Amino acid sequence: MADTDRKERAEVEVPLGIVHSALLEPFRTRLFVDDEMVVDAEITYDTAHRGIERIMEGMPVQKGLILTERICGICSHIHIWNGTRMVERGLGIEVPQRAHYIRVIGAELERLHSHLLFFGHAFEILGHETFSMRAFMIREPVQNMLFVLSGNRVHYTIPVLGGIRPRCDIDKQKKQTLLSMLATLEESLIQFRDRTLNDSLIVSRVRDIGYLSKEDAVKYGALGPNMRASGIAYDWRMDVSEYRDNFDFEIAVSDGGMVVDRVAVRVAECIESISIIRQALETLPDEEPVNVSFELGPMEYQVSYNEAARGEIYDSCALDDNGRILSYQNRTPTMSSLSAMEVACIGDHLTDATITIASCDPCLTCTNRMTVIDEARGREYILEPEELRRLARRRG
Repeated sequence: MADTDRKERAEVEVPLGIVHSALLEPFRTRLFVDDEMVVDAEITYDTAHRGIERIMEGMPVQKGLILTERICGICSHIHIWNGTRMVERGLGIEVPQRAHYIRVIGAELERLHSHLLFFGHAFEILGHETFSMRAFMIREPVQNMLFVLSGNRVHYTIPVLGGIRPRCDIDKQKKQTLLSMLATLEESLIQFRDRTLNDSLIVSRVRDIGYLSKEDAVKYGALGPNMRASGIAYDWRMDVSEYRDNFDFEIAVSDGGMVVDRVAVRVAECIESISIIRQALETLPDEEPVNVSFELGPMEYQVSYNEAARGEIYDSCALDDNGRILSYQNRTPTMSSLSAMEVACIGDHLTDATITIASCDPCLTCTNRMTVIDEARGREYILEPEELRRLARRRG
C-alpha cells in the first residue's frame, strides 16, 4: 500500500525477503527510509500458495474437512473445527455438548501453543535468547497436553461430523492427567507473564514502536490480538455459541496500539485460555461424544466464523447431492493484519520496523490465494498450473 509521494521522497529503499533472517515468513518487504526512519512500507506476499481450496473441489466432505487441517500446522484444529461446524449447521446435524467442550479444549490448547511459538520467535528477533528458549520450554508441555488429548502433537484431527473422534474423548484418568498438567502450566505461564512484561530488555525494545491507532486498525483490517491491542474489544468467541453459552472469560484489550501492547494482549490471552480449559474439564457433560444419526446430501452455501489464535477465521462451502464439495473458501487473518503493519511501522527506526512487522504474528502458508479477474470477459477464474507457468515465462 506504499504511497507514491512518500516513496519518491524517501532517501533510500531497503528491501527484505523473500527469505530473510529478520522475517518469520516468506514475504517481501520494501522499507522506504529517510534518515534511517521508515516513511513508508510495502509488503508483498505471493510465494506460498498451495491451492488447497481447488484441490478440495469434488472431494467427499469428510475427506475435504481432514484436508483443511493441513492448511496450517500451527492452527490446524481451528480449521477443521470451523469447517466441521459449518457443515453441521448446513445439514442440521446435532452435536453433543460433550463434543463441543472437547473441541473448545483443543482450540484453547492450540491458542496457547501458537502464542508461545510467537513469543519464542519474537524474542529471538529481539536478541533475547534466554526468553526465547523459555517460551519454547513452556510450549512443550502444551504440546504434551495436546498429545494426551488427541494422540498427536501437530495435526490432532479432533472433530468429525456429529462430534469428536473416540480417541479424543476424555475419561476420568485423562481428565485428572490434563488437570494436573494444566496446574503446572498455569504456574509457569504466570511467572512468564510477570517476567516478560517487566524485563527491561524486552520492554525497552517493544515500547513506543509500531503504533497502530484504533482508526487505522479498523481501516486496514487488523484482526485478533493485533486489533484488540489497538483498543477494539471484539473477539469472535463472544459470538460462537460453544464459547458464549458455556464459559466465562474476559477479552484481553489494550489501548496503546504499540508492539508492547500486542505482546501484552497475547500474554493475557494465554491466562484466559487456561481458565477456559479448566472450566471445560471440570464441567464436562456426561454423554456420548458423537452423533452418527445423520445423512449426507446437498447443502446450500454455508459460512462459519471463529477466533483463531491470530484472529478471525472464515470458511464457506456448498455440497452436491452426494455430499461432495462444490467449492470451498477459507480466509485466515494474516493478510489483513500484515497489511496493517505497513502503516504501523511508519515512523519506526529502520532497526525497529522488522520487530513491528513480526508483532502481528504472520503466517503465510495458510494465507495466499490467487483469483484472476478478467474484466473483458466479465468473470473470475483460477489459474491452472500450466497457465501460471506460461505467464511466468512470458516476456514483455
